[in-house]
Amino acid sequence: MKRWLAFSPLIVLAALAVLFAGYALKRNPQVSPDALVGKAVPALSLPDLDSGTPAPVRAAGDGPMLINFFASWCAPCEIEHPQLMALKARGVRIVGVAYKDAPANTEAFLSRLGDPFAARLVDRDGRAGVEFGVTGVPETFVVDAQGRVVAKHTGPITPEDLDGLVSKLR
Repeated sequence: MKRWLAFSPLIVLAALAVLFAGYALKRNPQVSPDALVGKAVPALSLPDLDSGTPAPVRAAGDGPMLINFFASWCAPCEIEHPQLMALKARGVRIVGVAYKDAPANTEAFLSRLGDPFAARLVDRDGRAGVEFGVTGVPETFVVDAQGRVVAKHTGPITPEDLDGLVSKLR
């Protein structure tokens, strides 16, 4: 009986290893959680980058828009930036949310690369990111005229993604 007790931690560990291996083999790493799709944009106010005064992420009557979570320290955000500028040139309203970034660094980032945003908000502690379900930056949410999230784009926007994002705004 004492031998059985001595081996019980190893048996439990082996059972856990089998359980976790089985889960990992069946899990698709490309699946992006999009629990907010089909729901209203969270009613949040964040500090404006310039003034620091609270501003809503989406105000009533804003119409269709993109909400882009980005950061100056994020290399993929720099890669996607020309596509955000192209969307702005096409008349798309984009709200930029600086995620876990210092305002001075965000200002420098936008001064260097250009500013595609109609509004620039700061999510210094990442709480708005939690409300939106952000798993990492960059992430972009497509919002319809009624204020519902209709799609979520995880990762940098590529030139091939532009037409699809614009079509979802209509």
